Amino acid sequence: MGWFNKKKNSESFAVQTAAGEGKNHPFASIRNYRPLGMYEKNLYRSLRESVPIIDAAIYKIVRLTGGFKIQCSDKYVQKKISAFLENVRVNGISSGIYSFISEYLEQLLTYGTAVGEIVLGADGQIAALYNSSLDNVEIRCEDDPLDVAIFVNDGYGSKIPVRYPELILCSAVMPEPGNVYGTSILRGLPFVSDILLKILNAVGTNWDRIGNVRFAVTYKPGENERNLNKERAMMIASEWSKAMKSSEPRDFVSVGDVSIKAIGADQQIPDSQVPVRLILEQIAAKLSIPPFLLGLSWSTTERMSSQQADMLTSELEYYRSILNGCIRKICRTWLMLNGFVNDFEIVWDNINLQDETELAKARLYNAQASEIEQRIKKEE
Repeated sequence: MGWFNKKKNSESFAVQTAAGEGKNHPFASIRNYRPLGMYEKNLYRSLRESVPIIDAAIYKIVRLTGGFKIQCSDKYVQKKISAFLENVRVNGISSGIYSFISEYLEQLLTYGTAVGEIVLGADGQIAALYNSSLDNVEIRCEDDPLDVAIFVNDGYGSKIPVRYPELILCSAVMPEPGNVYGTSILRGLPFVSDILLKILNAVGTNWDRIGNVRFAVTYKPGENERNLNKERAMMIASEWSKAMKSSEPRDFVSVGDVSIKAIGADQQIPDSQVPVRLILEQIAAKLSIPPFLLGLSWSTTERMSSQQADMLTSELEYYRSILNGCIRKICRTWLMLNGFVNDFEIVWDNINLQDETELAKARLYNAQASEIEQRIKKEE
């Protein structure tokens, strides 16, 4: 494993658009990194737990990204690496590269940044793939803005650099200029999600108040009953309580001027369909998921649904391009450790099923046309 200790190329490049006072700053290591805050991560977790449509959209994206296979020029190498990717241990109880990539992409979408690790065994081969928690990892940008370092908790409240950074997998979605952390696709949703939760909470409260009928019993004593107000009121309350608690229909009989009204019977629950749909449209637009994939039965034309599916395809292609770097590093490491030539290609499954249908129809029509042409030539 001497390749892990290989020295970096002494040749360096100057970045003209980076801040120039970092080297003279007494706390440059603190100044030059921007960790993904704990509160921000907790916020994104809460969004997924409290708004089901956000959680469903992320799972949809992960599943729709699809699978892939590795193609090598050498069939023997392709068979070996395919078996490795299919059976490699992932975390504690999973296996297969797809389990690792699915969790890696889910973390990438939720937080904008994903970190994993290639775990080596005692024999120097890849023993497992591990999805790291961002709570235990910090990504720092050192003096060189092109050099990114990974730090982990040492168990005593300090951060130490990883021993073998070559085994760390790290990806980011749309990082801001000068920032090593990516941008979560949930960014911008806390405001509208807060409004949605207020509406849903108000709907539940209103139904609890109006749907669960409560009654107001009013007793108006006469001129000759003023001395019996307390006793009469307690008797009416006791009898009314017994009538309401009874599991069978029970009549309430009283003497005197007694009126009974249902509390909130003259009120109506405000219509929440329009504001809720407005907020769900904002959420669906931010997540780039067609509404019909989330179970939202909004009236859309067939052409509009096709265009939305094409937009989703472009989003999935972008996420695939980010995952390609992680997959290449895993495959290159395995090939290098096993002494094979670094020659392979990542082939993803086709996303658009409509294209598959059209291609199948085109092949059918071409085959039918060719058969007719051959038949005509034989008859001539």
